[in-house]
Amino acid sequence: MHTAAARRDTALWLAARGYPVHPLAPGTKTPAPNCAHCHADRHPATECPCIPRGRWCHGFHAATTDPARVGHWWQQEPEFGIGVSCGPAGLVVLDIDRHPAPLPDRQRLLPGIPIDDRVDLTGLSNGFHTLALLAAHRGRPDPAEDDSTLRVRTPSGGLHLWYRAPLGGPAFRSSSGSGSRTALAWQVDVRATGGYIVAPTTRTAQGTYEALPGARTPAPLPLWLAAELTRTGHARLPRPASGPTAPQETPTAPQAAPGAPGPTRAPGGRPRRGSDAQRILAPLLDAVRDCARTPSGAAFSDKLNRAAFTAGGLAAGGHLTEAECTGLLTEAADAARPAQSRRNRLIIDSALRAGSNRPIHPEGRS
Repeated sequence: MHTAAARRDTALWLAARGYPVHPLAPGTKTPAPNCAHCHADRHPATECPCIPRGRWCHGFHAATTDPARVGHWWQQEPEFGIGVSCGPAGLVVLDIDRHPAPLPDRQRLLPGIPIDDRVDLTGLSNGFHTLALLAAHRGRPDPAEDDSTLRVRTPSGGLHLWYRAPLGGPAFRSSSGSGSRTALAWQVDVRATGGYIVAPTTRTAQGTYEALPGARTPAPLPLWLAAELTRTGHARLPRPASGPTAPQETPTAPQAAPGAPGPTRAPGGRPRRGSDAQRILAPLLDAVRDCARTPSGAAFSDKLNRAAFTAGGLAAGGHLTEAECTGLLTEAADAARPAQSRRNRLIIDSALRAGSNRPIHPEGRS
């Protein structure tokens, strides 16, 4: 059983690591209520006079990393739970639910991915199953089993997977796994910009949020999940590369294909056709184009993500221009998936930005 002191210490620990926290009403997972003034006078959080004065009005809008303010809040009410504002923290959290509910139409289980009628769905009943199905479809390990990132068991038997959003990449929006417009998978919610997540040690009437064995800090968001979030319409404007509060570790990314000695350049620094930079990129672009032979199940998003990430590194190293990279990637992507050119461009732009943080030089220097 976690004590009030443990919750206060957890709130301070999170704030010290750049994760803005705010109080949750005792025994619940909802933000502490506004003060009497804010409750009576409806106004937007941006115009609230209470937040600058150190009050917790307006939920995650009041979240802070100020240790004095955090300590004062939990001293005032030791039974507060802990919420973390995901957007300013640079977090993307997958909230896997295990709610009893009728299974929806199979085409709503993985939005945008057709599930053939011959696929046996016997036993599929919750978000653990749909996320595992998505991972298997992409040939990836089940994220719910990934102990390299912070995983938090919820009182209802669900699971929160905490990840760091890619620096310089798009901000991701929150969504509900039962949403009809933006959703990653049935019964898998996304907590990101515009939302908050309940932190470990928080106690509700149903039980306590408990960190599972393994990592105690969020790992970088896997590139294949970033591509899936982009594919399903979660991508928003790019996050600043500096990031206001998130830890600054370099995200894990696919390794660029090995290359031979440095590129041959024409006058003015532009790579000549057939340079090493283009030879590195060519097989990755071919893999994207080859997806045209398979309408689904070809890991198209992952292959395009990998090609664009590598292109971003080559552009950052000065071996290709960004315009050349965008043109080559767009041509290959639209050849394979012509009906989703806007989505293709979102994946390309996101991965190019991420790759630009890791310059690639064909001669092996980076």
